[in-house]
Amino acid sequence: MAYYRFSFGYGLPPIIKKLMIIMGAVFLLQTFVSGRITLYLGLVPILVWKKYFLWQLATYIFLHGGFSHILFNLFALWMFGGELENFWGSRKFLSYFFFCGIGAGICTVVFSPYQFIPVIGASGAIYGILLAFGWLFPNRPIYIYFLFPIPAKFLVIIYGLIELYASMEGTGGGIAHLTHLGGLLFGILYMAYPVIRQKIRREYYKKKWSQRGPDDKNYYH
Repeated sequence: MAYYRFSFGYGLPPIIKKLMIIMGAVFLLQTFVSGRITLYLGLVPILVWKKYFLWQLATYIFLHGGFSHILFNLFALWMFGGELENFWGSRKFLSYFFFCGIGAGICTVVFSPYQFIPVIGASGAIYGILLAFGWLFPNRPIYIYFLFPIPAKFLVIIYGLIELYASMEGTGGGIAHLTHLGGLLFGILYMAYPVIRQKIRREYYKKKWSQRGPDDKNYYH
């Protein structure tokens, strides 16, 4: 008998656990070793364009700007990512995590190419995870401030609209809203691709079969 849970996390799946450990270790390096790590491993769009620091498109995901920043991202990663990893499997979840994270970085570089301020954090990837969660479990209730339930699909829409509005106002409060939107965008592309591909193939074969003459006996191949 199928049923739905109303809690999150499934404990700590292996990829979620490893990502959290890596982010925690890098945060300690940022705090106690050298702030220059942020310049070299954070995402600096102008350095990606001018100096070809392409590795920053992936490494910026593991850096964070403070304890509250990393705490919130790790909580969201566990809360939504644990469900996805158990649903998809570890390999697919990890691919999706980097697809959204790197995609968010690409959007940041493309739309703010001359920015020298480093962008850091896993928020772009996590917004992609939130998108996938809302896509796969649209009616799953999520409790805002642990009090007010809202279906996951509406939460994704609300967050998307907030980030769209905020991106038009700039990067107030040190928040990279373009990066968040990039994570959502690449999440949509990933989730929609199988549906679009199936529709295109269906239309292709439908058109192909409709062009066959009545005497054409080669119906299968």
